[in-house]
Amino acid sequence: MYFPAIDPAHKRYLIRTWLFMSGYVAVNVAAIFGAFDDIGRTAGLILGLVVAAPVAGQMWATMRLIAESDEFVRELTTKRFVAAAGLAMALFSAWGFMESYGEAPHAPGWLIYPLFWGLFGVVSPFIRTTR
Repeated sequence: MYFPAIDPAHKRYLIRTWLFMSGYVAVNVAAIFGAFDDIGRTAGLILGLVVAAPVAGQMWATMRLIAESDEFVRELTTKRFVAAAGLAMALFSAWGFMESYGEAPHAPGWLIYPLFWGLFGVVSPFIRTTR
């Protein structure tokens, strides 16, 4: 199998992503298996911030990738990022209004993160130029 050489900016991005998402997965797997059951309100609020920290770190890693890449990759990634963010906000806002006005089932706020990255994957094949 042939694996093309990866440029340094993407290599650093992959390492940062792996590190941040390892923490994210570890805390969430622990929560799924009951490690934080009955911890109380204050500890639960702190846990929510702890789980959100790797999400912020991942956003930082993506911003670093954009800053460290060449002009074409920087513009292309930014265009995809903005398109995915706009779609995610529009869809999540629409769902929120449907909750408020149409009794749609509640969607937890943390779903915006996987929704964003899913949409990033969907829009990326269609956004192939920087124009």
